[in-house]
Amino acid sequence: MQRRFEDFWPFWTAARRFPFETGEWVPAIDMYEQDDKYVVKAELPGMKKEDVDVSISGDRLTIKGEKKAETEVKEENYYRSERSYGNFLRSIDLPSDADSDKIDASYDDGILEVTIPKTAAVKPKKIAVSAKKKGESSK
Repeated sequence: MQRRFEDFWPFWTAARRFPFETGEWVPAIDMYEQDDKYVVKAELPGMKKEDVDVSISGDRLTIKGEKKAETEVKEENYYRSERSYGNFLRSIDLPSDADSDKIDASYDDGILEVTIPKTAAVKPKKIAVSAKKKGESSK
């Protein structure tokens, strides 16, 4: 099952699941679809909005930045540090119906939220279905 998941989501690697083992840091993201938009949320704990850059090139959304290390701890009983710091970059291919001209990004309490509207031409349209009575013909 894990192999099939990794085949479907190629960016999912052991480094992303256990970044403290490799020294890499990659923020976790959620991406979901709503009726009229796509939403991408990234966890960026301890970061300032000035340290985050969101850009779009073609159909690729890129989130990059730098999580800066806190001041050095000068305690003798310091045994382990698993928090990661440094530069990161996440790129996401957007669906063909994403309207890249109207993307909006906001940052609050360590969560970056990027909203990507869908183009008007591909929004689902509800079509009413009427029932015919027996013996009626369609014209």
